[in-house]
Amino acid sequence: MAEAKVDHNYTEDSIRSLDWKEHIRMRPGMYIGKLGDGSQHDDGIYILLKEVIDNTIDEFVMGYGKEIHIDTTDDGRIEVRDFGRGIPLGKLMDCAAKINTGAKYDSEAFKKSVGLNGVGIKAVNALSNYFEIQAYRDGQTRKIEFSEGEVIKEMKSSSASSDPSGTRVAFSIDTSIFPKRTRLRPEWVSRMCRHYAYLNTGLTLIYNGQKFRSKNGLLDLLNEEMKEESLYPPIHLQGEDLEVVFTHTVSSGDDYFSFVNGQNTHQGGTHLAAFREGIVKTIREYYKKSYDPSDIRAGLTAAISIRIQEPVFESQTKTKLGSTSISPDGETVRTFIGNFLKEHLDNYLHRNSKIADAIQKRIVAAERERKELSGIKKLARDRAKKAKIHNKKLRDCRVHLDTKHKRRSESTIFITEGDSASGSITKCRDVETQAVFSLRGKPLNCYSLSRKVVYENEEFNLLQHALNIEDGLEGLRYSNIVIATDADVDGMHIRLLLLTFFLQFFREIVEAGHLHILQTPLFRVRNKKETRYCYTEEERASAMADLGKSPEITRFKGLGEISPDEFGHMIGPDMRLEPVTLAEGHHIKETLAFYMGKNTPDRQGFIINHLKEDVVRSDV
Repeated sequence: MAEAKVDHNYTEDSIRSLDWKEHIRMRPGMYIGKLGDGSQHDDGIYILLKEVIDNTIDEFVMGYGKEIHIDTTDDGRIEVRDFGRGIPLGKLMDCAAKINTGAKYDSEAFKKSVGLNGVGIKAVNALSNYFEIQAYRDGQTRKIEFSEGEVIKEMKSSSASSDPSGTRVAFSIDTSIFPKRTRLRPEWVSRMCRHYAYLNTGLTLIYNGQKFRSKNGLLDLLNEEMKEESLYPPIHLQGEDLEVVFTHTVSSGDDYFSFVNGQNTHQGGTHLAAFREGIVKTIREYYKKSYDPSDIRAGLTAAISIRIQEPVFESQTKTKLGSTSISPDGETVRTFIGNFLKEHLDNYLHRNSKIADAIQKRIVAAERERKELSGIKKLARDRAKKAKIHNKKLRDCRVHLDTKHKRRSESTIFITEGDSASGSITKCRDVETQAVFSLRGKPLNCYSLSRKVVYENEEFNLLQHALNIEDGLEGLRYSNIVIATDADVDGMHIRLLLLTFFLQFFREIVEAGHLHILQTPLFRVRNKKETRYCYTEEERASAMADLGKSPEITRFKGLGEISPDEFGHMIGPDMRLEPVTLAEGHHIKETLAFYMGKNTPDRQGFIINHLKEDVVRSDV
């Protein structure tokens, strides 16, 4: 029998049109990607800031304004001031609150701009509980204030001003849309400013008093971002609308920084694919040998910046280029970059024979290492196939990052120590999006070991296959890789050993913001009505004051002591994750050698000095 259809009163009244701000607020992901809490570089709060800065960068590219001020306050207010021409005062409202409005539709005014759809600044307006825009132009100024996209105060006419021309935008994100704990991380804003400076020589960005300026463009970027020592001086090639710089390191993987019209396309796209292909082809032709592409790119660290007309990106957040041509009626991106490398790189190698020899030696070394690994890889893959059926270490989830599922960005794997902690997490996890990988004791210290150890060590091999990272990040199965260890000496040691593993062999996971440390509470403070979990001594003191006389206080010593019911709170929506980031100017090789290498006098002195500091603090 056919089921009876239910009448849901689908009438003309069911059809509703949303205005621009309602749609942005209802579907923010369409405009800024994931919301996040500010712990990762591509979280929504940075996309909003980027949308504002992009407009100021376009002014600089057009030849107006050589300085941009970015200021933030502890209460979450963000302000950006440029010294360009300033938005025409009569169009201030349209630019701030009228969708698909902007100067960038005039290709003669902004031929190679990033934002072409007139949405960016409106998204900032709609997603802020306070948004203020002020233009200064020819001795006059006008200002409008908004809340959630609605006007709350407007200067109907302009007034005289002695301030220099330009535009000022200030906003505070709406915490009813973003997580309440969302905040800007200075390291990500500084990284953004550095990238803008590298791509716009002559521009100065001042973030909370700190100046960012570059004289050598992408060469400065590579020298500062490179985590390993280069084998030869970076090759820096510049042409009209294209700049590339690259070198090789002893690292086994390749690393890229790619940009389109000043936009950091950290997911790559057609321009990066063309560069990877073009460098292989040029080097093969120069040496007249059919080297394997993976050997040519082993240890390659490169940056590429291209400017094209009317770029097409694969999302509103513009992190991956989809354009196949450099202009509406011009040559393809692939041909343009390939021809550039064929001419400029080939000429460079002919003029610099010592660097050409260094490149060839690196390729030959990579070829030798690849052949040595081939036999080990086959044995490891056979073991991994068997483990997929009988792997007791991995308790998988249903949703993964390498699928098109709407919750793919939530996919998380917890790496735990021992059965007790993994058992608690397993019982309370969200089986849709949260997986658990259980370690057996302390993993091997892999510092200074070759890539062979990843395949020879069963635990590392199983972890590599669980994450699906053998061939790079393209197949990564989890958006968040979370190290979940006890906050004691053994737990910290295991954490260091795992960090060494990822930094030594899979650094791109850290750089892409996928690796995190699970913050677990040190105390539980409760009375008969309320329970609070405290992650610091300060939170414990605050909870004790709020909960009245003699609350019950429990000190957690390890994850295994926390019941599954309580653990559910700690890995639920309010889960605290601390992202693992690489500090500016830190070289991985030197850092790992200090902490994980031989027990040198320098490290002994470091430990003794810090022990003294701890004793002093305890006495105080």
